[in-house]
Order: sequence, then structure tokens, then C-alpha cells
Amino acid sequence: MASSETNLLQRAGDGVRTALGVGGLIAVVLGLLILFFPAKSGAVAMQIVAAVMAAYALVVGVVYIGSSIFSRSLGGWARIGHILLGLLYVIGGVVMMVNLGATAAVLAIFLSVTIGVLWLFEGIMAFTVVNQSENKVWTILYGAISVIAGLSLMFSPLLGVVTLWLLLGIAMVVMGAVQVVRAFTLKSAE
Repeated sequence: MASSETNLLQRAGDGVRTALGVGGLIAVVLGLLILFFPAKSGAVAMQIVAAVMAAYALVVGVVYIGSSIFSRSLGGWARIGHILLGLLYVIGGVVMMVNLGATAAVLAIFLSVTIGVLWLFEGIMAFTVVNQSENKVWTILYGAISVIAGLSLMFSPLLGVVTLWLLLGIAMVVMGAVQVVRAFTLKSAE
């Protein structure tokens, strides 16, 4: 019995090593694609996100329309409201699907501005707790960097999107390489 348990543990360890190695290699390859082809890889990624958003809007619209038509509990105005909301979702989904490139650009800018606003508020919040902080210098430094980064993203969202995309690529290459090294150095269960 002990032999079969050891064999099972060894196979599980081999599976973990394989998963770590394959996952790490995929991360390295994707990261390198981002770094060497930032515009193309970013456009493809954002168009995939845009297509998913458009499909989501279409499905939600159809669900709203269908549920309002077949609902037994909705009154007249609620039924009309749900149908109109469903139609808006469907129209929005069709517009997004027809204009995937524009939808992708709007989503990228929206994401950049949103992160910028969040970082700005995070920096402001850091300044509000300086008096309670044990290390005031680091709190002030964090707040200043956060405010500057937030304002940069808000006022230059396209540059911000590119910068964030390249940072993602760098992170994927580094973390993927570490993952591969972990896969090769993981000891087997003997």
C-alpha cells in the first residue's frame, strides 16, 4: 500500500511541476508577444474584450426582452421598461459588435481613466492618514506617487494604456520565468 501511495504522490508532484512549467512558458511567450508587438497584441486583446462585452450586452438584452414578455408578475409599465432596457442592450451590443475597434479603444481609455481616478483618490486617502501613520515619509511618498500616477493616467490615457500594457508584458515574462525555474527545482515526492 505504501508503494502505491508514494507512486501517487510522485505523479501528483510531476503534475504540479508540469503545470508550473507549462503555465510559466505560456506567460513568458505572452509577455514577449506583448513586449515585441505591443500595438498588435494590445489591439487583439482589447478587441477580444470588446467582443465579449458586445456578446454580454446582446445576451442580457435578449434575456430582459424574453423575461418581460413571458413574465406573469410584471405590470404594464415594468414590462415596457424591461423591454426598452432589453432593446437598449441589444442595440448597444450590435453597435459594439459592428465597431469592435472603436469599442476596444473606448474600453482602453475608460480603463486607463478609471485606474487614474482610483490612484488619485488612493493618494488623497494616503495624505489623510499621514498623522496616524508610523512612517510619515513613506506614506507621503506613496501618496505623492499615487496622485502623480493617477493624474498622468487621467490626462494622458492612451500613453497610460500603453505603459500599463508594457508593464503587464514585463511582469508576465519575469513571473513566467520564475514559474519555469520553480517547475525545474521542485523536488519530487520520494
